[in-house]
Amino acid sequence: MAVILHNNIKMDFKNKNILVIGGSSGIGRGIADCFKKYNANVCITGTRESINDYEEDISENISKCEYRKLDLSNHENLKDLKLPFDSLDHMICSQGIVAYKRKEFEIDTFKKVVDLNLNSIMASCTFFQDKISQSNGSIIIIGSGASYHSVKGNPAYSASKGGLLTLIKTLGEAWAENKIRVNGIAPGFVATKLTSVTYESKERYEDSLKRIPLGRWGTPEDMGELACFLCSSKASYITGQMITVDGGMGL
Repeated sequence: MAVILHNNIKMDFKNKNILVIGGSSGIGRGIADCFKKYNANVCITGTRESINDYEEDISENISKCEYRKLDLSNHENLKDLKLPFDSLDHMICSQGIVAYKRKEFEIDTFKKVVDLNLNSIMASCTFFQDKISQSNGSIIIIGSGASYHSVKGNPAYSASKGGLLTLIKTLGEAWAENKIRVNGIAPGFVATKLTSVTYESKERYEDSLKRIPLGRWGTPEDMGELACFLCSSKASYITGQMITVDGGMGL
């Protein structure tokens, strides 16, 4: 049965195969949860041996997803990834890291962050390009508000997320002829492990709320609903776009 949203918009991914890289936690997990809610076959990846090795509670939907270990600090590991399905309709690239305490000003850390946040996404896209093309599918890349502005103290994170903005445009244009749509989501504040330095500080958290017209942080589920829409037939004329979801913070 299709799930009906917002009056006459139907969201149903029955018999569709979805890969969520970095779907073991945070925004990626929220996206995987939504796709499973809408009847998709979902495979999520993470760097640990099992989904049970993560601190977050496992929802009913996530428990029904397939899990594969994938460490993209080495892009060659993509060759060893065995998906639970033969075809691939949509892929979400949600992998990413950040380093605090000005570590990103050190060149080795800078390279590490950029390699995962930007280079591994390009590697993932090219690796699965043919499979997604065969399904006339789409790719969703998770960016950030940092795709548009600097983040003091995090030059590598800012540079990598900024690079995703033009990567999405370039792939969206280049792969349109291959029947692949490429879009991105730029979240504002969302409570995940990456943003814990802010939401676990009462002062920083309350200060952040003052900057958001809608008066709340986003949730992984907010990002999941948009990802599902962008992969649906309702978004068939959208490609090369980075959609900002920040409660109006960037206005």
